[in-house]
Amino acid sequence: MANLNINIGKLNFKNPVLTASGTFGYGIEYADFMDLSRIGGIIVKGTTLHAREGNDYPRMAETPSGMLNAVGLQNKGVDYFITDIYPEIKDIDTNVIINVSGSTIEEYAACAERINELEKIPAIELNISCPNVKQGGMAFGTTCSGAAEVVKAIRKVYNKTLIVKLSPNVTNIAEIAMAVEAEGADAVSMINTLMGMAIDAEKRKPVLSTVTGGLSGPCIKPVALRMVYQTSKAIKIPVIGLGGISNWRDAVEFLLAGATAIQTGTYNFIDPTVSVKIVDGIDDYLNRHGFDSVKDLTGALLI
Repeated sequence: MANLNINIGKLNFKNPVLTASGTFGYGIEYADFMDLSRIGGIIVKGTTLHAREGNDYPRMAETPSGMLNAVGLQNKGVDYFITDIYPEIKDIDTNVIINVSGSTIEEYAACAERINELEKIPAIELNISCPNVKQGGMAFGTTCSGAAEVVKAIRKVYNKTLIVKLSPNVTNIAEIAMAVEAEGADAVSMINTLMGMAIDAEKRKPVLSTVTGGLSGPCIKPVALRMVYQTSKAIKIPVIGLGGISNWRDAVEFLLAGATAIQTGTYNFIDPTVSVKIVDGIDDYLNRHGFDSVKDLTGALLI
């Protein structure tokens, strides 16, 4: 058996397979389908300081080889999470990571500060890249100065593992990664969804209430792979790769491109057990190719 353990900052993961925020609920919704302790980590749905209703319906649409969503970070706020959700998920035998978002730097910091006090939450994923909210989110993730400013503020109040989720809707994602690394990020996760839209030709109207939304699924994988490859060469902190991962082969490709870990996202809606299948597939790949550790796969692309 190969060693599947990986590290991000000081945090140890039993394997490099995580679930992407917004596609796996709070984890407990999937407990009937799989053993949650078999995956490396669960990144729960986006959490904000105050409750959000999200965007108007319709806010999801199927596209060729993918989907558009404009949910808009619907959640009941961090205080509800602490009182009602945290007790239900704190004893899951894997790393439970909270995705944090906000409309202002002050909101980001206040939310992170509350989560910092939760003993069984060892990390947050800072979402500065959401393309389907009307304010905040991606506004901070599209410039080096904006990304750096919010990470700097979080680092003043949050002392655990900090992962920053990056937007692909930029000219040079590696520059954004370098900016957040300089301010103390322990890792970056990438990519978030690409901006897209769908049109109903018969009605001559946009399909989504927000007109545009975030595109995810297998159709974005080539873009995500390229960005992971470029960014992993520009920074020293780990890259967590995501974007269109549907099976173990996709996951291995991201690792070869430079990722330390990966996240499964949209495909959770198609096969709720895909993450554990990917764990087994990576293990089989390592054994077949004579790798002792999954760490040896990171950046092992032959060029």
